[in-house]
Amino acid sequence: MNTSTYSLLFLGIFLASFSTKNVGKPLLETVEYQDHKVAYFASGCFWCVEAIFESVVGVEEAISGYAGGFTKDPTYQKIGTGKTGHAETVAVYYNPTIVSFETLVAVFFGSHDPTTKNGQHPDYGTQYRSIVFYESATEKEIIAATIKKLNTTIYKGNVKTEVQFFTVFHKAEIEHQNYERLHPDNPYVKAVSIPRLLRFKRAFPELLKKK
Repeated sequence: MNTSTYSLLFLGIFLASFSTKNVGKPLLETVEYQDHKVAYFASGCFWCVEAIFESVVGVEEAISGYAGGFTKDPTYQKIGTGKTGHAETVAVYYNPTIVSFETLVAVFFGSHDPTTKNGQHPDYGTQYRSIVFYESATEKEIIAATIKKLNTTIYKGNVKTEVQFFTVFHKAEIEHQNYERLHPDNPYVKAVSIPRLLRFKRAFPELLKKK
């Protein structure tokens, strides 16, 4: 889908609402984050996803990690086997007075292909599957309404995104944090992460932080 189509659809549906955990709850326990909420999204390589959400106004921090699985101590090596149940996930710390959960859901669906069962090109496997997590009935309703809209307007019932109740988030190893920003010359980052980020920025200029 081209970027102009993404812009027209997602901005039309969601921008009206734009006002403007190591384990479990938030990872950032400082005063400056006490008024922030956390949302959790998985949509392929977390290097890419983290960079996308950190470009959104109202998002204070995005942290790469693992969620949605059944093993107690997931690591990058372990989830790479596809046998832990976990997906590469990003915890998004955001200020709800600036950006809404609805808008973050729009960012999520507008920055990847939710019709792929297990993976995002060029990464495939259950660890790269599409998942959006919820912590309240309201968040679940927002997600369900979004998927219903996408299934009826664009994807013709083919959205494969999983919807899961959030339980545990495991922070990824330090070398995976801010990877796209710290390693701009990495071949994968140059070929996949940066182009994906730029596509998102072109589609959602109204949501970007000012330089």
